[in-house]
Amino acid sequence: MQNKRMKAVAATLAAIIIAGGFSFNAQASGIVADMPGAGISVVLNDTVLASSEEKAEENTTEVENKTEKTEIIEDTEESGASVSENEAPVVKSEYEDVAIAQVTNYVNLRSAPNEEGEILGKLYNNSAATIIGTEGDWYKIKSGTVDGYVKAEFVVTGADAEKLAEEVGHRTATVNTETLKVRNEAGLDASVQTLIPIGESYDVVEELDGWVKIAVDTDIEGYVSADYVDLETEFVEAESIEEEKARLAEEERLRKEAEEAARKADEAAAKKKAASEAKSSESTASSSSESSSSVAPAAPAASAPASGNRAAIVNYALQFVGNPYVAGGTSLTNGADCSGFTYSVFGDCGISIPRDSRSQAAGGTPVDLSAIQPGDLLFYSNGSTINHVALYIGNGQVVHASTAKTGIKISSYNYRTPCKAVTYIR
Repeated sequence: MQNKRMKAVAATLAAIIIAGGFSFNAQASGIVADMPGAGISVVLNDTVLASSEEKAEENTTEVENKTEKTEIIEDTEESGASVSENEAPVVKSEYEDVAIAQVTNYVNLRSAPNEEGEILGKLYNNSAATIIGTEGDWYKIKSGTVDGYVKAEFVVTGADAEKLAEEVGHRTATVNTETLKVRNEAGLDASVQTLIPIGESYDVVEELDGWVKIAVDTDIEGYVSADYVDLETEFVEAESIEEEKARLAEEERLRKEAEEAARKADEAAAKKKAASEAKSSESTASSSSESSSSVAPAAPAASAPASGNRAAIVNYALQFVGNPYVAGGTSLTNGADCSGFTYSVFGDCGISIPRDSRSQAAGGTPVDLSAIQPGDLLFYSNGSTINHVALYIGNGQVVHASTAKTGIKISSYNYRTPCKAVTYIR
């Protein structure tokens, strides 16, 4: 550093003298400079010398500071450390703090990181949690409404969790604009299949540059602008002990209500059938006694659908939410398609309706879309023919068997544009 300082002083003095246009013979800090200048020899007085020395010292300090900064940067680069302004931003994986249960049925979440801790809830197989911390071989996690501890051996994390998330996670696109167009292709020139409303979520089939392909139902998939949907991966979460008790109690209540509704519907259907048969017998007897009459006996009147309790039908249907979608199926527990679901719900409540959606739409009593009631059926088309049906449950919502990924679910009644409504309830 001493050599650098010296060179800086000499250079400074030289610049001052040359700018003055004269030569001098001066001694400053042990340095003697002899420079010719137009035949004039001048000895700098104390004031000039002092001034020159002050300026030299200022310039020396500035050069020294710059030199030190340069050396710091060089040392930093040599040590392998990075300079913050040149660092690329670190993108955190959305699965970095995720733990996914891998158990036969469920693993308990406890109040302490040991097996003596109170059981706070259950994390079912393939359910996910957010890791808050680690204590020994236990993770402290948060899942749903439960904060607790789970043994690390019962969950997967990191790269394993990210890979598993593709299988057990549910990737959804939620509409964030008032009304969004679903198009046949990824482009503004593509034709529109249907309209979907704000707040409704759909399965993601594929993510493209600027576009997202979604499944509205099994019969309709299309593209929406990525700017107007919020993408996220949903997982099944833990259930607290209190939530489990409430769920089981509600399921039992709905089961009893459904059984009672079905019993009453069966009784009503049996009474109507008996009355119809009695009337038919009376008509036949009357015709036989009047042998002179050539009029044929009247045919039995068609059996009218049994009157159903709308609330009971809706409650019965709701207990199957979450059960699987199976093309061609009619099982409310093992799997049904859209019309198989409504066919079985109404059938179990004593009301006979056709099997497929188009026949169901043609067979009921038409209802204006502005006057629908719980228990009515809503129908949807793919632009040309009806190919999906849902049961209206009130409050602007329907329950329906949607896709193989979502199964039987609840949606807004206009999660796609409805085209018709009918009722089978009197």
